[in-house]
Amino acid sequence: MKQGAGQASSLEELLAAKEIVVVCGPGGVGKTSIAAALATMASCHMGGRVLVLTVDPARRLAQALGLSSAPGRAQRVPPEAFADAGANPRGELWAEMLSTKQSWDRLVLRHAPDQHTAQRIIDNPLYQNISGRFVQSHDYIAVERLYELHSEGNYDLVVVDTPPTRNAVDFLLAPQRMAEFFSSRLLRLLTVPYRSRLVDVAARPFYYVADRVLGSQFLEDIAEFFILFQTLSDGFVARASEVERLLADRRTSFVVVSTLETVPVREAEAFMAMLPAKRLHLGGVVLNKVLPAYLTEQRLADRAELLCASADALAEELCRPSGPLAGQPAELVGRVLGEVGTNFNNIALVARREAGQRTELASGTPVLASVPELDDDVHDLAGVLHLGHHIWPGGEG
Repeated sequence: MKQGAGQASSLEELLAAKEIVVVCGPGGVGKTSIAAALATMASCHMGGRVLVLTVDPARRLAQALGLSSAPGRAQRVPPEAFADAGANPRGELWAEMLSTKQSWDRLVLRHAPDQHTAQRIIDNPLYQNISGRFVQSHDYIAVERLYELHSEGNYDLVVVDTPPTRNAVDFLLAPQRMAEFFSSRLLRLLTVPYRSRLVDVAARPFYYVADRVLGSQFLEDIAEFFILFQTLSDGFVARASEVERLLADRRTSFVVVSTLETVPVREAEAFMAMLPAKRLHLGGVVLNKVLPAYLTEQRLADRAELLCASADALAEELCRPSGPLAGQPAELVGRVLGEVGTNFNNIALVARREAGQRTELASGTPVLASVPELDDDVHDLAGVLHLGHHIWPGGEG
């Protein structure tokens, strides 16, 4: 897979031209399934070694990708699974479920000044309790693991499913916030008094209240942990800068996933607007659970209106003695027919609004793909392939 020239016109061209594709967007819009589908289609059609790094897959999807029991380790999706799904991939599909604890341990071992300090941090009860709960921990660990995988160079393409967060932009801000944490006033307040017996006059009320509420031993335990943790500062700050450079590299691109519901699409638009400001590349947008285009056809709307207008007469015809609904109360049948026409018109109105939103989004991105509301959840490799066909050139969507 080589760097392509010019702007990609399809997701296939985009993935062929990049080494990293970060799948971002609001929570609950199907990012994990879309990330799995992109990686699966790339391995099937483009060849090479493709890895999907996923964060929180549904249990059945995790099992379909071979992630049922070993988070934190890349595993190949076996060829037999593809054969059972009716596919014969040109390349290899690998999958890894992010392990926050393992990734933090690797970071500590890498950045600690010596093995003894690293082990003291890892053995610290406070670290064991909060290593997966730092502010933006999952977001930072996802980009850190991505950097690690890219540096190892074992894969031609890495597709990243970003963590479920309150706001999609948290992923972009995670490296910066981690660097800011090490220079924060909070960290200084927690550690300075235990490095020196001289406590700043302004800080004394804080420690007086904290000591009364939490107890001196608890404060000392916290301070000891953060003093040890602060030894990682230089390495973390430098690594955060390297991670930011990787996200801005020309070989990295972002694919935004959203539904066309009001709140998700607004968040997706805000995320897309932030990318150029941080000099990051927007490769494409995937709209999930989109109403079918035929609902916007005027000829169907005309017939729905006709059904509403003639519901009672049609019901009388259907319920006459020789009709298919003989013996049924015509009044109730007419009410049902009227509701069918009205409901169709209501759904068609939503579909027209969605079509307008799609047009607006298409003007701001080089690639736009849509996935309809599927009949079943994606829970096996066949389902992943079915989803992938909707977003791949020449597919179903």
